[in-house]
Amino acid sequence: MLFHYHYWTPYLEETERFYTKLGFTVHQRIGRLNGSFQSFNPPLAWEDFRENTPLFRIIEMKKGKINVTVGYGKKVIFDHIGFFVSKEEHRMVCGKARNLGWKVEEDERRTFLSTPYGFRIELQTHLDVLASGDAAIEEMVICVSKEGLEKDINHLFNKDVPVFSVMDEESKLHQVVLNGIGNGMDPNGVRLSDTKKESVN
Repeated sequence: MLFHYHYWTPYLEETERFYTKLGFTVHQRIGRLNGSFQSFNPPLAWEDFRENTPLFRIIEMKKGKINVTVGYGKKVIFDHIGFFVSKEEHRMVCGKARNLGWKVEEDERRTFLSTPYGFRIELQTHLDVLASGDAAIEEMVICVSKEGLEKDINHLFNKDVPVFSVMDEESKLHQVVLNGIGNGMDPNGVRLSDTKKESVN
């Protein structure tokens, strides 16, 4: 199940505000302040640390089966998408990724696959990355500079996966279809839509 995307961005507060207005809940904020990583989780708000803003490594927001994370970057950089998988699916996908020659980084918390398309794929098996509710990612459209994304992802998961590509010089997340959320564009240029790729221009 497609559940997640992550960006590095200078627009952290704006991104958090945008998604909370859509009904997302902030679950954690981890940032570096005075030389060490600390938690700035709710009920803390931006007003509580704005004068000495941490260098945020991650801000995690959830709504139903959608998990969006951002971390500080000097410019907007698309990092990865995530799939929630069973342990059996995890073994299968990792094996197929290795056969494709992709780098596979596994640890107890999550696994990352380095794709040749300018972004990574996260495999997640822990239920705590999801919240309760029906909200879900139905489809993604990703800008890539190389052909073959759909073929490779469908091969990894041994089924049709709702991830599609459009050609561009830069890898970036073009559109995400989120059920029940409607249309708009987040501060990082990600188009949120209730219209699937047939209508994407």
